[in-house]
Amino acid sequence: MPATSKTELLAASEREFSKLQTLLDDLPAMLRLEKDADGISPKDIVGHRAHWIDLFLAWYRDGQAGRPVWFPAKGYKWNETTRYNADLRQKQSGLSWQSVRSLLDSNHVELLALIENLDEEELYGGPMKGSNNKWTTGRWAEAAGPSHYRSASKYLRQRRARFQEDRDRRSPPAADQAGSA
Repeated sequence: MPATSKTELLAASEREFSKLQTLLDDLPAMLRLEKDADGISPKDIVGHRAHWIDLFLAWYRDGQAGRPVWFPAKGYKWNETTRYNADLRQKQSGLSWQSVRSLLDSNHVELLALIENLDEEELYGGPMKGSNNKWTTGRWAEAAGPSHYRSASKYLRQRRARFQEDRDRRSPPAADQAGSA
């Protein structure tokens, strides 16, 4: 259920970010850069989430300034987000795990600052300027922050579970190890 107030939005943002941070802190180092069948790593997921917060913040600023707002970005349509995200992964390919973590942290702080500086009317009183749809600024902020944090957490939990299952399959049972010593 989407947030409908500033208080709910801030609480969801903090709660979901905290859950994501815990997962990221506990993610095995060997898994952080490992690509899945689609060629996506946990590092890519973190970089993606950080970038989409930045996109939202730019959409908001451009709309407020009366400049054109490009959704999702100039040269791309919504039905081209797969291509956009692939291009983003390529652009971010040289970033380290720590770099994408820092980027996520700083963009999260900027997202919270924007939310905290807007009142209820600015967040939920009507469509976000420049968005050309009915979504409020609060709804866009939730999509860029807490909603993206939830989906990243889900993906990372699944990747961690598969990683652990694979490790368990490759490791002989403890009894076999003791018997061979």
